[in-house]
Amino acid sequence: MVSANPRERARMFRNTMPRYEILSEQAMNTLDGGWRRLVSEIGVEFGSGRALELFRQAGQKVEDGLVRFDPEFVLEQVAKAPSGFDLQARNPANTVHIGGDGMAFGAVYGPPFVREGNVRRDAKMADFENFARLSQVFSVLDSAGGVVCEPEDAPLDSRHLDMTFALQTLTDKIYMGNVVSGENARDTIAMTEILFGGRDTIEETPATISLINCNSPLRWDERMLDALFEYCAANQAVVVTPFLLMGAMSPVSIPAALAQQIAEALTGIALAQLIRPGCPVVFGSFLSNIDMQSGSPCFGTPESAIGLLATGQIARRFNLPVRSGGGLTSSQTPDAQAGYEALMTMLPTFLAGINWVMHSAGWLEGGLVASYEKFVLDVQVLEMLQHEFTPLEIDEASLAFGAHDEVRHGGHFLGAAHTMERFRTCFYRPFLSSSENYERWVRGGGKDAAARAAEIARAKLAEYEPPPLDDAVREELTEYVTRRRRELGD
Repeated sequence: MVSANPRERARMFRNTMPRYEILSEQAMNTLDGGWRRLVSEIGVEFGSGRALELFRQAGQKVEDGLVRFDPEFVLEQVAKAPSGFDLQARNPANTVHIGGDGMAFGAVYGPPFVREGNVRRDAKMADFENFARLSQVFSVLDSAGGVVCEPEDAPLDSRHLDMTFALQTLTDKIYMGNVVSGENARDTIAMTEILFGGRDTIEETPATISLINCNSPLRWDERMLDALFEYCAANQAVVVTPFLLMGAMSPVSIPAALAQQIAEALTGIALAQLIRPGCPVVFGSFLSNIDMQSGSPCFGTPESAIGLLATGQIARRFNLPVRSGGGLTSSQTPDAQAGYEALMTMLPTFLAGINWVMHSAGWLEGGLVASYEKFVLDVQVLEMLQHEFTPLEIDEASLAFGAHDEVRHGGHFLGAAHTMERFRTCFYRPFLSSSENYERWVRGGGKDAAARAAEIARAKLAEYEPPPLDDAVREELTEYVTRRRRELGD
């Protein structure tokens, strides 16, 4: 019998439901021809001398920062990447597998602003720490992510140290590495070595997963590539992700965007395998469209859902783990629009069987804002979807023939033995939704979902207890952060 306890269910969750496949074999073959033409005729730009030299040594056509690839070479390199890998957490119970039927979920990534109630303001380090605490408390989240928000009150040159320290100490789940520069990546790796007891330990089983974004269209820039070199050399997982907003960073047609996405992702993955053959990679996708009237990004659109479903199918064709999806919305507040747009992205995320899901909780206003209320709303949706996509177990007990034998014709099952044995756990009970009658709801303040979510966020933060961490490890991490902050001039 599937557990009704959300914490137990989240820990055992695997999406083994059949994947929804949107592309025919003919369509897949057409896309195959499309990306091959892009990489061989148009080429991909790499803003790194080291990357260009590796490609030159491998026999690819390199000229003025542009690489024109033999598609077969790209496929040979991609084939070296594992189809899945374990990502260790400092609490072994929170270690996850990326690939196959596993799905892992991280919080929002990157917003410079925070929304709490009716106030939209610059993000602070205290907010970053609070979102890390919420990520630890809610069992359906496997990670706080990386840059959960961008704390403007922490010095720019050293804030990556503070953020990594918070992820390592306030949570015992997996976390993402900093990718602003190669130096920041080296700091993340060094702190991870301290936390996990040495370089050998994290090279044997990766302990970080980091987002390497393509500067679409068809360009990998130097900063991201510097971070890629550091993480791949240390055998840490990288999520190689084209950033495509159709109409701006790619053509407006979905097939064109998909072909470009394949070209960008596979060439980035090929570089990762040249750096260290067999290093863990994820086929990344961030694909949506712009509003053709205003030019603003749009999220939760039908086009983004189609692209997401197609991406899952494409990544499986290359035998790679895949990242996409999330609780994305363009809405400025945690309202009905935020809810339906987030579900328009998260439902196809499950249907596509996405392995690594960023932005699962807290995303608001096109990713500019991390919202406390939206964080809780998204967790509620995530819990319900995990319950919905847990395979149904059908056995003699669940068929409940004895209950029919007891109740017989025209009776009711409220007092049946089968019901009495199971009534506490037989149905999923949402922690946020209200099913009260109108009068009782009014007496309780007439609160909508956003107001209830705010109360839950405050209560969860008040209940939070930090996971245990060895004092010697904490002290070594603190000393490292202090020394590096001084060296960086902050």
